[in-house]
Amino acid sequence: MQDAVLAMLAKEPSYGYHLRARLRRALGPLGESMNQGQIYVTLARLEKAGFVVCERSDGLPDRADRKVYALTPAGQRRVAAWLAEVGWPKPDLAEFHLKLVAAAAARLADPVELVAAQRRELLRRLREVQQAALAEPEGSAAVLLEGVMLRLRADLRWLAACERAWSSGDAGGATTVGATAGDEDGDEDGDENDEVEGG
Repeated sequence: MQDAVLAMLAKEPSYGYHLRARLRRALGPLGESMNQGQIYVTLARLEKAGFVVCERSDGLPDRADRKVYALTPAGQRRVAAWLAEVGWPKPDLAEFHLKLVAAAAARLADPVELVAAQRRELLRRLREVQQAALAEPEGSAAVLLEGVMLRLRADLRWLAACERAWSSGDAGGATTVGATAGDEDGDEDGDENDEVEGG
């Protein structure tokens, strides 16, 4: 969540409650469970780490002395590193979705390019796991490798759905994307291994 907050601040300095509202809007129904104080705890940690600065601003009479948060140069570098990151060791779909939303909102990166980079990384990992599975005879390790392959294929289908949504310009506020009509698992042509086995 820290990286998503930083990326949202890349567009412009903001009040905590505005950031929370943007996160909730970007996450749709998944954002409704977000604790109201969570954004302020996150901002305090980011400030302590030197990624944001907090300035007091004149507020309304009923909200005097409000805090405005802005990125520091270290925060800007962290956002750039986060956007370039393609690691997928423990997928957090909501965080990746927020990365796409924040990148588009602040014009930091093209969401379709971020999806493509992530997809290349997952395809690389899937090839590695497939090779390991071919070398592994039978047993519990083979079952584990099969599970990893199934998970990677599911993630690749989700990335394909993200790419379709962002390419069509329909994803700015999208929170869920359904499977393609006529294909219950979202694989358009029914062969999820096309690109992996081909090299």
